[in-house]
Amino acid sequence: MNILFIGDIIGKPGRHVVRELLFPLINKHRIDFCIANAENSAAGFGITQELIHQFLDMGINCLTSGNHIWDKKEVINGLDSEPKLLKPANYPPSTPGNPYGIYESGIGHKVGVLNLEGRVFMPCIDCPFQVAERMLAIIRKQCKVIIVDFHAEATSEKIAMGWYLDGKVTAVVGTHTHVQTADDRILPNGTAYITDVGMTGPFDSVIGIKKEIVLERFLTQMPQKFTLANRDLAMNAALIDCDPETGKARGIERLQIPLP
Repeated sequence: MNILFIGDIIGKPGRHVVRELLFPLINKHRIDFCIANAENSAAGFGITQELIHQFLDMGINCLTSGNHIWDKKEVINGLDSEPKLLKPANYPPSTPGNPYGIYESGIGHKVGVLNLEGRVFMPCIDCPFQVAERMLAIIRKQCKVIIVDFHAEATSEKIAMGWYLDGKVTAVVGTHTHVQTADDRILPNGTAYITDVGMTGPFDSVIGIKKEIVLERFLTQMPQKFTLANRDLAMNAALIDCDPETGKARGIERLQIPLP
C-alpha cells in the first residue's frame, strides 16, 4: 500500500500546488491513500468549511491539523461533523473536532489516522505520549495501518515519539516547523519516521511568509502583519510504502517537487 503525506499546506499558494501536482503524483506513485496537514490552508492560518471540501475533491482522503485549527471562527461549529478533518487528540475533549479517524483506502484496506500535538514550546495540553496510548488502544482494534501526524516544535520531542511508537504504528510523520528534515527512515520495529515532512507553498519566503516582513520583525522587534509569499512554489511530502496485512512500513521517501 502506498500512502502519501503532504506537508503543511500554506494558504492560496499551497492550495494551487496541491491542485496542480496531486493527481499526477497519485498516478505516478499509485497512491492508495492521501493525507495532508491543512491547518494553515486559509490565508496561512486555519481552515474553512469550503476548503475542506475543496481538498477532498482534489483527492485528499484525510486532513490533519494542529494549533491553528480553530483560527477561523466560521469552521468551529462544524468540526464535529467533519470526520475527515482531525484535531490534535491531546486537546481537551470539550474542544470541537475529531481526534482520529478510520478510513478506507483505494484498495479496500482500512487506514487509521491519529493527530497529536507536542508540548515543548507549544500550548500546555495533555501528554501526547499518554494520549497516544489511549487512542491507539481503540484504533488498533479496527485496523493495522496507522499513520500519526505529530504536530510539534522540538525535534527532540518528535524523535522521542518516533521511538515510543516504533512497532505500534505504521508511520510517525512530523509537521509544524515547515522545514523538511533529512532523517526519513524505517525504525527497527517497522515504523516509518521523519521529523518534519516540510511545507507545501512558497519557498522564496521564511516558512511561507514574505521574507522582508520577517526580517523587519527580527531587526526591529516590532509587530508586523504577516503576508504570504507567492514565489518558488513546491510541494514537500513523504511517500510511505507499507504492508496492509501487518501494518509495518517497508519504505519511506521524502519528496520535494517544484511546481513547473
